[in-house]
Amino acid sequence: MRALSIKLWRDLWLQKGQAAAIAAVIGAGVMILVLGATSLAAVRDSQQRFYQDYHFADVFVDLKRAPDHVAERLRAITGVQQVEARVQAPVRLEVEGFDDPVRGLLVSIPDGRQPLVNRLHLREGSLPEPGRADQVLLNEPFAEAHGLRAGDRLKAIINGRLETLSVSGIALSPEFIYQVGPADILPDYERFGVLWMNRRALARAYDMDGAFNHVGLTLQAGAQPQAVIGAVDAALARYGGIGAHDRDDQTSHFFVTENQQRMGVLATVLPVIFLGVAAFLINVLMGRIIRTQRQQIAVLKAFGYGNAEVAGHYLAYAGLIALLGSAFGIALGAWAAGWLAGIYAEYFRFPTWQFRLEPRVLALGIGVAAGAALIGAWRAVARALAEQPAEAMRPPMPESFRRGWLERSHLDRLIDQPTRIILRNLGRHRFKASMSALGIGLSCGLVLLGSYQFGSVNHMMDIQYGKVLLMDVHASFTDPTPARAVAELNALPGVVLVEAYRAVPVRLRVGSREHRTSLRGLEPTPRLNQLLDAAYRPQTLPDDGLAMTRWLAEDLGLRPGDLVEIEVMEGHRRVLDVPLVQLVDEPFGAGAYMERRALNRLLREGPAISGVWLLTDRALEAELFDRLWEHPRVASIGLIAQAEQNIRDYLNETFLGFMGILLLLAATVAFAVVYNNARIAFAERERELASLRVLGYTRAEVAWILIGEMVVLVALAIPIGWLVGTGLAWAANRAMASEMFRLPFVLSPGIYAFSALAVIVAAAASVWLIGRRLNRLDMVSALKTE
Repeated sequence: MRALSIKLWRDLWLQKGQAAAIAAVIGAGVMILVLGATSLAAVRDSQQRFYQDYHFADVFVDLKRAPDHVAERLRAITGVQQVEARVQAPVRLEVEGFDDPVRGLLVSIPDGRQPLVNRLHLREGSLPEPGRADQVLLNEPFAEAHGLRAGDRLKAIINGRLETLSVSGIALSPEFIYQVGPADILPDYERFGVLWMNRRALARAYDMDGAFNHVGLTLQAGAQPQAVIGAVDAALARYGGIGAHDRDDQTSHFFVTENQQRMGVLATVLPVIFLGVAAFLINVLMGRIIRTQRQQIAVLKAFGYGNAEVAGHYLAYAGLIALLGSAFGIALGAWAAGWLAGIYAEYFRFPTWQFRLEPRVLALGIGVAAGAALIGAWRAVARALAEQPAEAMRPPMPESFRRGWLERSHLDRLIDQPTRIILRNLGRHRFKASMSALGIGLSCGLVLLGSYQFGSVNHMMDIQYGKVLLMDVHASFTDPTPARAVAELNALPGVVLVEAYRAVPVRLRVGSREHRTSLRGLEPTPRLNQLLDAAYRPQTLPDDGLAMTRWLAEDLGLRPGDLVEIEVMEGHRRVLDVPLVQLVDEPFGAGAYMERRALNRLLREGPAISGVWLLTDRALEAELFDRLWEHPRVASIGLIAQAEQNIRDYLNETFLGFMGILLLLAATVAFAVVYNNARIAFAERERELASLRVLGYTRAEVAWILIGEMVVLVALAIPIGWLVGTGLAWAANRAMASEMFRLPFVLSPGIYAFSALAVIVAAAASVWLIGRRLNRLDMVSALKTE
């Protein structure tokens, strides 16, 4: 074995504590990189495979009713490859042993065969038999939630008629990877299900013989989606089409894509932060090693070792630490990715998960870690190579000191000698002390970044369900309904308050920017669905003009007073310019609002409503639900308390699960950084501490010199960490804001206290470990050290 190799392994063993600490920091960054990249690739690859194999549509459109021959016109549009015209019908389901309201969506498929577009993956059983009007396929999540299998039965109210249906099989569809009901954000598999029925049977039950109300189209390679969408809209405008759209606005695809974007941010931003801290620590460690090995470097160069060989030796030292950290991070990242994929499998339903640890991810993790290590080490190595051997073989010039502020102040006479040594050392090595405080501060900032999410999520949920959504029940109607229905619903048992709304699909345009959403008409002063300002105070809607969520306004580049082009996608399909007069701050979704009667006037209709929110007496809800389902226009019933619980479960299992891992890693990094600083301080001052012991200082006084220095550095580092952590939290908050939800930027005193406590505990543990070394200090050996 070459001499340099022996020296390399000996140095690693002697510095094993610091090396392990830095490897832990590198491992944390690599783990997050592997976790994010692997999970992101698993979702993306599984999605693309499902879309490709089962012919997921490229364009979708809902309409009122169009005769079947219109589908031939759609097939003739340039760029269209396949067209699947079908019937969709909202239904109420009754499952034995489950009393809550259950909504369903019935979707037609060609009698006895698979559809051309959005084909089905059979998990169990078979397609409904040709000619059978009582057989349906169930979507797998709904079937699992209720324990239904092929051959079981359930009841459905289709177009006001009670039908008993037989389950022919269980299936998955690329159209419902993320299965949510209308206006829902999170899946509720017990209370919403998708069913597929033979086309003729569903058309007959829903009074759609010879007609369809939904179309899915696939496009030819190279086709322009917007040109096809324009042609489809023109062909279906007279049949009540509410605007064709591409995959970006398809509900399931939108939620899956939103999640991928969020994972992409986490997999990019967080590893950069962790590995940046690792590069800083390696720079500090290599600087310390090279300072103590100046004469060794000079001897090596005097014996003929060139600059390249010496540089390679020290870079190999950093590289081995990076390799150790990479191996640790890859192993933990692969385990955590498998755990996270199991959670995502509950929400994203693919036939198979394309989960694997790809070689490119491994190479990326090792490469990024090695890059961080080499960047951190190069500055110290380059400084060492610049010295000539004769100069480096001399002992370092003694440092020159002069009376400082401590000696010139009265404080010098009030403190004991060990404390005076602490303050003098920090004051005379300001740069080194500043770098140590900065390193500890960065670790404190990482802990703050990892912990603030928990408080923000709870705050977000408290705003949404404590200030915005104050209703108990949401009932939507099949069609726009006269406002006199409010009086009828108010008379039902258990109803305390009724508040109506009108909703219409629209496209909002500002220059080249466009957003498809729902324009909702509310009461002038909403009581059950409040609109909040930036201080989370309820607002009153203006008589005219548009209110909009702040996130959507910023996305469209709007400010109050700007005009917005609104294209109404139903009824007269008017295109109007309306001023934006008010911004709304709410954490979920991106919507636009108007006063309800003003919206009715805009649509040139009477006092129509699309649904109601109800405040109810919980004791009478069962009777109320029965009465609501008897109402011919009620299409669906949603329970707000259950929706809140579903969202909390989702966030706890996915988002907060990931952030919990981050917090654990941040705490590990905090200990690694503090211990590394304490270990280096002990190694650099070992001879000095031994000299003090020989001069008569007690073990406690000598220990206080190290402990007191750490106390001062931690005290200086905590405010730095708070500042850095606040900046990191703000940047992460902005990067992860999306249409689905936006975390409020809330940092409570408890979050700051927790991050400080984490650093203090890490410092206490490090001091205890260093104290054990101090107790075993061999004064004779230490005094022989140059």
